[in-house]
Amino acid sequence: MTSTVIAKPSGNSFTRFFTGLWAEMKKVVWLSRKEVAYLTGLVLLLTVATGIVLGLFDWGFSTAVNKLLIGQ
Repeated sequence: MTSTVIAKPSGNSFTRFFTGLWAEMKKVVWLSRKEVAYLTGLVLLLTVATGIVLGLFDWGFSTAVNKLLIGQ
């Protein structure tokens, strides 16, 4: 039976944290500038569209309540 010994990084916890952080950041697959711009635009477009739809619902319900319940 063989056992694997994992070496403990040297240094204090602050240094080990940032060493591990740097190692993990090198593994990340980053989006290209074009993909980031496209997805950001998509999020902004959907946010504006959702705001318009919710605003129209709010206006419609407010008008209905004012006309039907309040009688204005």
